[in-house]
Parts: sequence; C-alpha cells; structure tokens
Amino acid sequence: MVDVILGLQWGDEGKGKIVDYFAPNYDIIARFQGGPNAGHTLYVDDKKVVLHQIPSGIFHQHTVNLIGNGVVLDPVTLKRECDIVAAFGIDVKKNLFISERTNIIVPTHRALDKASESQKGDGKIGSTLKGIGPAYMDKTGRNAIRAGDLLDKSFISNYIKLRLKHQKLMDNFHFNEDISTWEEEFFEAVEFLKSLNIVNGEYFINNQISKGKKVMAEGAQGSMLDIDFGTFPFVTSSNTISAGVCTGLGVSPKKINEVIGVTKAYCTRVGSGPFPTELHDATGEELRKLGSEFGATTGRPRRCGWLDLVALRFACMINGTTQVVMTKADVLDNFDELNVCTAYQVNGNDIDEVPYQMNKMNIDPKLQSFAGWKTNTTKIKESEALPGVMKNYINFINSYIETPVTYVSNGPGRDQIVKV
Repeated sequence: MVDVILGLQWGDEGKGKIVDYFAPNYDIIARFQGGPNAGHTLYVDDKKVVLHQIPSGIFHQHTVNLIGNGVVLDPVTLKRECDIVAAFGIDVKKNLFISERTNIIVPTHRALDKASESQKGDGKIGSTLKGIGPAYMDKTGRNAIRAGDLLDKSFISNYIKLRLKHQKLMDNFHFNEDISTWEEEFFEAVEFLKSLNIVNGEYFINNQISKGKKVMAEGAQGSMLDIDFGTFPFVTSSNTISAGVCTGLGVSPKKINEVIGVTKAYCTRVGSGPFPTELHDATGEELRKLGSEFGATTGRPRRCGWLDLVALRFACMINGTTQVVMTKADVLDNFDELNVCTAYQVNGNDIDEVPYQMNKMNIDPKLQSFAGWKTNTTKIKESEALPGVMKNYINFINSYIETPVTYVSNGPGRDQIVKV
C-alpha cells in the first residue's frame, strides 16, 4: 500500500522533517510532483540540509528513493544535491531511482520563466524562476524531453529543436538571455544523471508494492497551490493534492491508504496571491522572526498570519486526509493570545467555503481567540506534558476540520515531535 505525506497550506509546512521522521517505517519514499522550487529542510547529524528534488528518505540507508514521472527534474540541481548527500556517506547510485517518464528542465525553460514573469508587471505570480512552469507547459504540449530520452542517440537533436522553439518564444517577449554557462552546467549534469538508476517507474513501484513493500509518497508545495484547486492563478504548475500521487507515480487509487496532511500551527505564504489571515503588524513580524520564516529555496521572507481553518478544512476534504501533523507549534509558545479563522466575511456575509476566485474578493477573516499557553514546549516528549491550553487549541482544530491532529512538531530536530 501507499501512504501519502503532503502539505495542506501554501507549502513550507515542514514536510521534509515529517517524511524523514516516518521514513524508517517505509521501504520506498517517492516524490510524485513538483520541481526544484521545493525546499524540504532536514537536520542530519545536527547539520541543516535542504533537499529540492531528492526524496526526503535519502538519509536512511535501507530506504529506496524514487523520483516519479510527475516531477520536472533539473539535472543541475540534482547533481548538486547528490554531491551534498554523498558527503554524508550516502551512495545515491545505490538507493536513488528516477522514472524514465520524468520530464527534464532544460536551460531555456529557466530563461522562458524569467521572460514570462518579467512581462507580468504587477500581475507577477511570484515564480521562483526555476523553469518549472515552462517545463510543465512542454509536458502538456507534448514537446518535453524526458529522463529516458537522455539515453537515446537522438537526445542532442531533440534538445536543439526544443531550444529553437523556446528562443522563438523569447523573441516574442523581446527577451534575450545568455544561457551558455547554463548549458555547460546542464550537459555536465546530464552525463551524471545518465549514471544513475533510470527505471520504468510505474512497473518499478508496482512491483515493489506487490512484494509487500511499504511506500511513502512525498508531496511538494501545498494543497492551496494546486493547479486546479489552489488560489489560481497564484499557484504552482502541478497537482499537489493526493490525486496527483496516482498520475505522478503510476499507482492505482485503490493502493492509497493513509493520507497524512501537514500544517503549521499558523499560516505562511511565499510570493503573491490571496492570504485572508495575513498579518501586516508586529504580530506577523514576530511570527516571521520566531519561526525563521524565510524560503528554504529562495530566501524570500514569508508572509505570516493566523491559522486559516476554512482553507485547512477544504484541503482535508479534497485530499481525503486521514490524519494531520501540526508543525512549528513551539513558535506560538510566547504569544499571550492566538487566533484562528473560522469563516470568511464577504460583503457582510459569513461563508465557510473557499471561494472560486479568492483573489477577486475582499475577504475579512472571522477570528476566534484562544489564550496562549506561554510555556516552552520544545523539550516535551509525551502528549500528557503538553499544556492544557495547547490541547484546547488542538481539539478545536480537530473538531472544525473533522480530521484528527495526531502529531505535534515542537522544534526542528528529528526527535522534536509528540504523538498526541
């Protein structure tokens, strides 16, 4: 069977740590969507490691790690990550596998991303400029180069055709970018990528499941950035929800078991787009400071606000979430008062559903207040030791989203997590 770990907000929920925590219970960790805009932060031997494309189970020697066909893969980023991982004594050529159908990000994808975003003015979506959107466009446009193609003798000619297509598009943008250095890095990284295990991903994973192996599917970004159900157009280019596991790995819905959703104890967002509970005051700044809320991939300061239960319940619904892990609960340790959003006020009316076009509405969050627990929770190991006020906060969330919070993360360390 396949269990899933994914984000329930706008990404940055701390999924990397949670996958790393659960990884010892699984034989295979598989990334099913997204690209190098992901930033999954782990602490290995007390050292901070940020993974962008390699699954977060890579530091467990017994675990096989698969990059699925739903991912768009940047060979340059992958090579850099592999070098970092290898420094910890991990043999990536032994336990990292890549689906043949995984689409490749080429240098002109990055240039196109930059060209497109530069044309949008105030309408910028906050792209990380990693080439991810253009790569997914080539996938749906049936122009993409895939990992399996790298092994074919026609690869270079296909690459040139794709580059020419992209250059014509950039001419329409009146945009020019010198990609010579990027190309040099790209082809060097492609040679490295060809030395890894490129496999028929769907047969690979289904054969493992048929042998009784346990699979954890790892998502990137968050549900509110899903291309269909997120805050469109301020979203990512893939399906970040649990349905994306089936198309991103080639597994049947019948094989999905647990769906573990990850949420912060508050909310953050990077880039543009609607954010009903965003705080533009000292409280928001305090959340940013205490939570070290700066993008793991971009370094950009994250926008911060109170927990949005309307959006969280929506995310649990569309994912079929069976349990929730709440991260960064310790960030709230010093606050006298906490708030959660229980409804959106639009034109004087309360609504408890996520609207179709949130960015076209003036939404005021209806907040419910809670007393803060004013206790250092970072050393707590057992649920019995959690402050009663904190349990009240969690219980209210449980009842509102109709999904149990089963774990609380109370710090960045591997062992800083409490089963509730």
